[in-house]
Amino acid sequence: MSFSVTFSQEIEQWRGKDRKGIYPDSTLLKKWSADGQKMIWSTDSIGNGYGSPIITDKNIYILGEIDSLGYLFKLDLNGKILWKSSYGNEWIKTFPGSRSAPTLVDNLIYVSSGLGNVYCFDATTGKKEWSMDMQTDFHGRSTYHGHSESILVSGDDLFFVPGGADTNIISLNRFNGEINWVCKGKGDIPGYNSPILIELNNRKIVVLFTAYNLLGIDALSGKILWTHEQDNIPIDKRQPGNGDTHSNSAYYENGFIYYIAGDGNCAVKLKLSDDGSEVAQVWRNKNIDNFMSGFILKDNVIYSCTNSFKNLVSINADSGEVMDSLKIGIGVLISDGNLLYYYNQKGETYLINPNNGKMETISSFKVTKGSREHFAHPVINKGVLYIRHGKSLMAYDIKG
Repeated sequence: MSFSVTFSQEIEQWRGKDRKGIYPDSTLLKKWSADGQKMIWSTDSIGNGYGSPIITDKNIYILGEIDSLGYLFKLDLNGKILWKSSYGNEWIKTFPGSRSAPTLVDNLIYVSSGLGNVYCFDATTGKKEWSMDMQTDFHGRSTYHGHSESILVSGDDLFFVPGGADTNIISLNRFNGEINWVCKGKGDIPGYNSPILIELNNRKIVVLFTAYNLLGIDALSGKILWTHEQDNIPIDKRQPGNGDTHSNSAYYENGFIYYIAGDGNCAVKLKLSDDGSEVAQVWRNKNIDNFMSGFILKDNVIYSCTNSFKNLVSINADSGEVMDSLKIGIGVLISDGNLLYYYNQKGETYLINPNNGKMETISSFKVTKGSREHFAHPVINKGVLYIRHGKSLMAYDIKG
């Protein structure tokens, strides 16, 4: 394996660049219509699911489950389905439907199913190029609510968590699925988590959650550099569904790693050493119990929901102390680089001004289409806000 790719890859992935949930655009509306924001189009033909779409200049890709089978859908920007390709069985137990967002690199698109399998498709034709069965090939283990990992790609390589006792984390050649390395990790089952990549001068580090640990792994060798254990569940009480849900990707900024694990240590700031070989805890706030809503760091302030208090809070990134709160329910959070977009579990979508931690609700509208839970993270692309609700995908005009 090598990191021989020297050009900047075009990657479309879950929560955008670096998986931070920020879609920079200074031209968007600063206030929405009082009558509800204009819906450009909608479709209710994408199957059951909770994963976000990814958007290119010409197309939309999204996963969905129909009659127990998982499909990769390709749509045009007007919502017309161009093709769908089945990738096999999908998760149909708790909260039936697809879990993750696809990852697009050049003309190859990578998919993981709720059963923990990995697939590579041609993004133009929908032809399956290769696949790996994580249970058969890597003795992978399932989670209580199904595998929920959006695949991380860097250079020629992809990274994934089968969750096997000895084959815990893997790196594969993204062109053919050949194994680069296998890491034993801490032997945990997967943690519903999508990894991030930290690029330092001397190394690349894959940062991810398994059930009870945050891990930093050397991307080239697969060596564990450091771990940060979730200590809220005693070892003898650790089992699937008990303290193992860590769906928020970690967040790296200026030498610090931030994570919010509502089912674990809650909100934590870590200092990463210059060479990436170790971490030290700076602070921990046990009241920020965000399970899967994402969070935003802006101007040294963290914005996150809390499950217990059902609100959106701002947190001083230096101290970990709460600065302000809005009582607007549990929801998922993204940003356009200036304003916050908050989509709660009642389908209410809020536009919020974050003024150095003091939050003000500007506008809101309610999503009326779709069914089941409002869990999917919205996406912003070229003046359009995309929201998935179950079988429905909606496109709203937010151009200024």
